Amino acid sequence: MPEGFARAQDGTRLAYQVGGAGPPLVLLAGQANDHRWWDGVREDFEGAHRTITFDHRGTGDSDKPDEPCSTRGFASDVVAVLDELGIGSADVYGTSMGGRIAQWVAIDHPDRVRRLVLGCTSPGGPRATERDADVRRALAQPDPGAAERALLELMYSPEWLAEHDGPRCVLGDPDMPPHARRHHLAASNRHDAWEQLTAIRARTLVLHGTDDRMTPASNAELIAERIPDARARVLPGLRHAYFHEGRPATSELVLDFLADPD
Repeated sequence: MPEGFARAQDGTRLAYQVGGAGPPLVLLAGQANDHRWWDGVREDFEGAHRTITFDHRGTGDSDKPDEPCSTRGFASDVVAVLDELGIGSADVYGTSMGGRIAQWVAIDHPDRVRRLVLGCTSPGGPRATERDADVRRALAQPDPGAAERALLELMYSPEWLAEHDGPRCVLGDPDMPPHARRHHLAASNRHDAWEQLTAIRARTLVLHGTDDRMTPASNAELIAERIPDARARVLPGLRHAYFHEGRPATSELVLDFLADPD
């Protein structure tokens, strides 16, 4: 897979990866994850699209500055990668924190986004539906093994976990330094695009699993009602990593949406 580096506005090096051929599709990973978040899924798109991923600052082969960051700042990093690749406009598909970032790309850089897909994400701010206290406690357990198991169970159904031993590509970049993890968590928690969502003009599809407790599914309807002409699909029985467990059907939903001429 072709790889390279772009430079963010502040000089941070951003590692990117390109695969497939066709109209460009940017795939944005979740919090504390690098491009491997999309392993096993990006292949679904590479027959019809040139896929572009990159390692968020703090992850993978990108630089890891010990400085505060924001989902809006991450959106500027996306544009830096597009500029490096000479891409004027692309489809953008973001999941989890990647969906928060994708919102800002479409808000702040409307000419760079043709179509927008927002998965298992939230508008942020006081109007969003937050995860419950039990979920927060489970993820904050001092025992790393117990916390990882809790995260897996938030990502996938028990049936899927029983049949799949790995790889666990949505559990975060294991080499991410602690300061970068803190900055990612703060950026995701501070996200609030509610007031600006009405400015999005890209055709938008919102996807969410009904059984997602990490980011409750009611956020999908909140986002779809806020973005003009957006449509939401809530997927029965799926959790936060719906895009893995729900393959190939969820990938086909995205491909159909991106190919629809209307």
